[in-house]
Amino acid sequence: MKTPRNLSGQEFAKALRVLGYEKVRQDGSHIRMTTQLNGQHHVTIPNHRSLRVGTLNALLKMIAVHHKISVEELVTKLDL
Repeated sequence: MKTPRNLSGQEFAKALRVLGYEKVRQDGSHIRMTTQLNGQHHVTIPNHRSLRVGTLNALLKMIAVHHKISVEELVTKLDL
């Protein structure tokens, strides 16, 4: 699976709404998202024009582990 390129922090935050994530707050250039699905889970997303591939990979892995799915399934579910 190839990691999506040129994905902004805003676009990623919007895609996470599919999994029940809601914007809790924004502190400077970071967006804090929380979901109650499968237990409470918080994610902090850098609000940059283009997320670095390593940052996006780390976020995807963390979210996939919480939802007990593979990263490939997560990317498909988020339609990235």
